[in-house]
Amino acid sequence: VRLVESGGGLVQAGGSLRLSCAASGSTFSINRMGWYRQSPGKQRELVATIISGAGSANYADSVKGRFTVSRDNARNTMSLQMNSLKPDDTAMYYCNAVQLNGIPTWGQGTQVTVSS
Repeated sequence: VRLVESGGGLVQAGGSLRLSCAASGSTFSINRMGWYRQSPGKQRELVATIISGAGSANYADSVKGRFTVSRDNARNTMSLQMNSLKPDDTAMYYCNAVQLNGIPTWGQGTQVTVSS
């Protein structure tokens, strides 16, 4: 499985961005996908996950009500709609996919910078 993120950039606080993750390869084996983020000097943290098929999503408390994760299984893509962005949301955002056998795959990341 290969993951490629896109959609990051610079936005003012209160603005919106939409991240996309395109999966290729053995996409039929993907069970769960998600978004993580990492700021300099901090550990990588979960932002949101979504389960294949069921479509059920989970969010970090810090983004609930502001971010929405979605999947398009037909196109093998996952998106993260980010609204009401805050400077604390500034980070490198990574797409993650976990296959049915438990093996995780990471994308290269896309930078999101929110100015105050």
